[in-house]
Amino acid sequence: MRPRVIAGSLAALAVVAGGGFAATGWAGHGDQESGDRQSALPPDTATVDKGDLISSTSVDGTLGYSQRKKVNAGAPGTLTWLPGSGSRTRRDGRLYALDGKDVRLMYGTEPMYRALKKGETGTDVKQLKANLIALGYGGGIAEDEDFTQGTAEAVGRWQKAHGLKVTGATGPGQIAFASGPVRVQSTGAAVGDRAVSGQQLLTITSSERVVQLQVKVSEAALVTRGGKVKVELPDGTVTTGTVSSVGTTAKTGDNPNDKTPRISVAVTFDDPSRVSGIDKSPATVRLTGRTRRDVLSVPVGALLALEDGSFGVQVVEGGQAREVKVKLGMFAQGRVEVSGEGLRAGTKVGVPRT
Repeated sequence: MRPRVIAGSLAALAVVAGGGFAATGWAGHGDQESGDRQSALPPDTATVDKGDLISSTSVDGTLGYSQRKKVNAGAPGTLTWLPGSGSRTRRDGRLYALDGKDVRLMYGTEPMYRALKKGETGTDVKQLKANLIALGYGGGIAEDEDFTQGTAEAVGRWQKAHGLKVTGATGPGQIAFASGPVRVQSTGAAVGDRAVSGQQLLTITSSERVVQLQVKVSEAALVTRGGKVKVELPDGTVTTGTVSSVGTTAKTGDNPNDKTPRISVAVTFDDPSRVSGIDKSPATVRLTGRTRRDVLSVPVGALLALEDGSFGVQVVEGGQAREVKVKLGMFAQGRVEVSGEGLRAGTKVGVPRT
C-alpha cells in the first residue's frame, strides 16, 4: 500500500466525525519505493492507548442572570423607597414602597393582579397561602386555592408583624409575586415620583448567576436539560454547572458573516458561592457528548491516508515499521478510535515530530 498525506481529507473526516481536529498525517516521500517506505522508521512515535474517549466541545458564553422581568406598580402613589441596582431580595423582603407602605416579595409564578379576600379562589390564593405557611403565619391552613376564614387570620398575623392595618385581606399594594429570590438590575423611576398603577418601577432578574450561550444546531445533541458541564470563569476558575434550559427554536446571530443557526442555552452553577465576575463578562462552557468506553485510540496525527481511500497507521516494533490498515471510530480529545490487525494497548505508532 502506498501512503499519501492528504491533510484536507483527514481534516474533513475529523470534522464530520465530530472531533473538529485537523489531522495532517506524516507519511514519507512519494518517490521512495513502497517497501523502503513501509520499513522506514517514522520521525517520532506515540502509544496506542486503551480507555474511554469522550467527545466534547467548548462554547463561549456570557456570565449574567436569568429570568429578566419587569416589576410594575401595583397601586397608585408616591414612591418613598426603591432598592439600589444589584441589591437582592428574598421572600417577605421589601421590593419598593408607595406612600410609606412597603410592597413585599412573595414567591409564585402568577402575578398579583387583584385584591385577595375571604371567598376568593384561584392559583394566586394558593401561592399566597404557601408563602404564609413558609413564613410561619399559616398555622392550620391548607395549601389550596380557597381563601377561607383561616387564611384571613393568617394574613392578619402577617399584617400585624409588619405594622400594617389588620384587615385579613391583601393585594397588589402590599405584595408582588416572583418565581424566587430576585436581583434588581435597574430602576425605572425615582423616589418622589408619582407612580400610577401598572407603571414600570424595576427590572429584576433571578438572584443567582448563570451562563447564557448560543450553541450551533449541529452540536445541539451535546446539550440536554439537566446535563452536567464544566465552566471556566473570567478569573480562570473552573467549576461545574447544570444545563437549566435549552431553546427549541433555532435563530441566526447578529453577525452578518456568520448565519449559522443556533439555539439558546442557559447553565446554572452547582456551587454559586464559587462564582465571581462582572455581569456580561465572558465564560467558557465545555459540553460533553458521547462516550466510547474501553476503546483503542491513537493521536489523529498518526493516521495515514492510503491510496485505496482507506486509512492506516505505521506500527513500529523491534526496530522495524509496518503499515496497518485501520477502521476509524469516534474522534475526541485530539485522538481517534481505531481497530486493526495486531493493534493493542502499548503498541507504538508513527507520528510527526513535535
